[in-house]
Amino acid sequence: MRPLACIGLLALLPVVAPAQLPLSHLSQPATQAFTLIEALSADPDYLSLLKLVQRAKLVPTLNRLNGSTFLAPTNDAISRHTASNPLWQHALDDSAPELTDNLHLRLRQELFYHLLNYTLPALPTEQAPQQHKTLLYPRDYTEPPSRAPPPSPPWMPLPNGTLGTEPQRLRLSYRDDAVWAGVDAFGNHGVRAVKERVETANGLLLGLDDVLDMPPDLATVISRHPKLTYFSKLLTPELAAFLNSTSALTLFLPEDDAWQALQTWERVYLESGFASDDLLQILNLHTVVPKKVKWSDSFTGQAVNLTTIHGRKLEIMPVDEKIKVDDAELVEPDVYASNGVLHTVSSLLIPPGALRHTPEKYLLGLNCTEFVSLIHSVNLTHLINDPDAHYTILAPRDDVLKLFGHHELPHRGSEELKRILQYHFLPGKWAPKKLQDGMLVPSALDEPGLDGPQVMAIEVADEGKKSDDSKAIRFAGAGVMGEHVEINNTVIYFVSRPLVPPGDVMETALPELELSTFIAGIFSTNLAEILKSTPRTTLLMPPNGAFRRLGLLVSNHLLASSSKADLERVIRHHALVDVEYADPLVSGSQRTFATLEGSDLHVERRGTNRTVSFTPSGGWAAMQAELYPRNMLTQTGVIHEVSDILIPRTVQLTVGKLVKAAKATTMTTMVVKAGFGWVLNGTAPPEGSHWADMGLNGAGWTLLCPTDDAFKQVNLTDLYANEERLQDIVAQHLIPTPNASPSDGEDKPKQGVRAAAVIDALVNNRPLPLEDSATYATLHSTGSAYGDVLVRVLDGEEGTVLGIKGARGRDGAQDWARVLSWGRSTTGDGSGGVVQIDRFLVPYAPTWYEEYGAPVAVGAGGVVFIVLFFLGVRWVWRRDTTEATYEPIGGFGPDDSEDS
Repeated sequence: MRPLACIGLLALLPVVAPAQLPLSHLSQPATQAFTLIEALSADPDYLSLLKLVQRAKLVPTLNRLNGSTFLAPTNDAISRHTASNPLWQHALDDSAPELTDNLHLRLRQELFYHLLNYTLPALPTEQAPQQHKTLLYPRDYTEPPSRAPPPSPPWMPLPNGTLGTEPQRLRLSYRDDAVWAGVDAFGNHGVRAVKERVETANGLLLGLDDVLDMPPDLATVISRHPKLTYFSKLLTPELAAFLNSTSALTLFLPEDDAWQALQTWERVYLESGFASDDLLQILNLHTVVPKKVKWSDSFTGQAVNLTTIHGRKLEIMPVDEKIKVDDAELVEPDVYASNGVLHTVSSLLIPPGALRHTPEKYLLGLNCTEFVSLIHSVNLTHLINDPDAHYTILAPRDDVLKLFGHHELPHRGSEELKRILQYHFLPGKWAPKKLQDGMLVPSALDEPGLDGPQVMAIEVADEGKKSDDSKAIRFAGAGVMGEHVEINNTVIYFVSRPLVPPGDVMETALPELELSTFIAGIFSTNLAEILKSTPRTTLLMPPNGAFRRLGLLVSNHLLASSSKADLERVIRHHALVDVEYADPLVSGSQRTFATLEGSDLHVERRGTNRTVSFTPSGGWAAMQAELYPRNMLTQTGVIHEVSDILIPRTVQLTVGKLVKAAKATTMTTMVVKAGFGWVLNGTAPPEGSHWADMGLNGAGWTLLCPTDDAFKQVNLTDLYANEERLQDIVAQHLIPTPNASPSDGEDKPKQGVRAAAVIDALVNNRPLPLEDSATYATLHSTGSAYGDVLVRVLDGEEGTVLGIKGARGRDGAQDWARVLSWGRSTTGDGSGGVVQIDRFLVPYAPTWYEEYGAPVAVGAGGVVFIVLFFLGVRWVWRRDTTEATYEPIGGFGPDDSEDS
């Protein structure tokens, strides 16, 4: 068990203490013929001190000294001191066990600090202190207690310790009409002498009112010094350990005011906790190589050159009663410590260029400490420790990271955090004047899915202003807070939030609600994982409205669970096999781009504004989609928006697929039973068939497809049994749709020509233009004058109706139908398709009266009118010839007389 663990309160020996008076330097010493030990024994005021000397086994030592000075604390001084010193308390306790040798050594060392190895010739008479050497040679007391037998007395101090061969020093001064021991370089502080000096045969005895504390180690001295508080704050545990464990050190430390020469950011950096290397370098620049302690009395004669641990030479020169240390002034010399000496200076002893300014130091000095801490956690310090590297750093300050909190960032040291932090570094110096709106700048994040660096989108507003600082700049959507900082090779922007690198293609697209239909299609085909993992791809995503413009039946087909193969081909046709950002697409010269589907997309750039249109490998004529450049960045490439859906040639949209999408099973059955199954398959009529003989091999077909509800009132059994009637009905719903209109002057074909001229101008997704008053010949038109179909576009929201042209009689209910939806096929060179209607059109066959009654009635009416007309004329004529007439008496001339 260690002796210190047994130390308790001690009962102090009763002593009779005479009155103590301040020692005057004018009083004559009391000279006695006895020794120091006898003088201590003779004065009751030194009984406690004598007991400590006995316990430390120093009686033979004091008796052996021939000429010494003992600065002796009185009983009262020792009594106060033991309250805070367990060792002295234990030594004064008669009932305590004997001290081990280590503790004897410690006690002896403390007492040796009160002994000078010579008798003072004269006590100080002014405040300017005298400097004296004590018998204390400081030692390292870190060894554990030992019970090994001590060497034989007397124990004389060995001239070797943590001060080298030098003993510890002590100052004496005079002020306030008293002598003071243990004062500083200016004669302040210390312990007051309260008893008259006593000269003995082997030395001088001088009583003190307190115990002299041995100087502690350098780290403790620095921490206690009132003008070294800033340096004390900078001390790391490693530096403190160095200062505590290294012997014979000489330090020239700048006082607090000297640090103001550094810029604010430099001081913040030094205080950050990440400046250990630079702090060590600063300490080495202010510390002399530990060979011998350099006291200030060695500087007063002539110039001295000392070499620091750093290797730099310090020139110390007396100038006008002052001492200069290079360009600094020595302020307080000789602050004693157990393992060296400390001198304070007025300014830093750091030559220009000694401390290299790295980006890390700037960041730490600009309140980005947490950002730097995160960088250290993922071993990315090479990005901030190379002063020659050119980087633009997008740094969130500490208050920003505190606002977002650690829970919104990945764990320290994780790979995900490493990706995020790399995205905050842009190689090169990107000053505001070099940034333009919409540009993409490479980052330090190397993405495997890109086989290169990830880029960052830049937004710049107010580019027209003269001052670059007035620009509103955003990096990856994060704003810039305050002014940027340009330091050497580094540009630092302070961003409003941590920057998150682009995620996978689905993560990037999901927040875009306008793209939700296409995204849902990707998930339904299980292509999501493929698109996420396929490197270097550009995805062209159409908005929800593109599915409406494609035609409801085509959309229904692609989104049906039974058509996943077609939808997968369509989606793959929207994925380019390379990363194509907006600028190359708009301003480049490449005309075709390969897709994951296997076929190419053709690009056309039109106009001065370089409008970009994509043409698919399949689909129908004039199928195009305009590019809306978005530069939505992903881990594997980029996403752009296109106006419409692009259909590859590997997707064949037949009439049969569209009828299935319309859920018109009844019409499908009727077409097949009527012998028109080849129309559903998009193939030519069978060779030798009636339809092949009509020359319909090259025509596409538009099927007017009634819903199943349209046949609720029809006896399908009777209809299927009447093949001729069934064929007429189906033919009434089939419109031959040629691919091109005939040349001018050609004879009109028997059917389909009226539709062909319109279809040539078709630029949308309808199988027929369905313009008002447009007339289309059906397959039934070849055998009936009432086979044509007429289009009427009604006002308002009434929509569009189709009717049999020329049909009359009855109530007309079966002669027209409302258009519900449509879809265009890709067979037949992209002409034709399906138009869904709400009722089926019954072929019109007029009755005998409807066909001949009107002409007969008109003819009969004409005959009657003619007969009546001639009868009227005859009646008038006969009336004129039968009426009586009169002649003049004189005849009819002048020569006529009454007698002739």
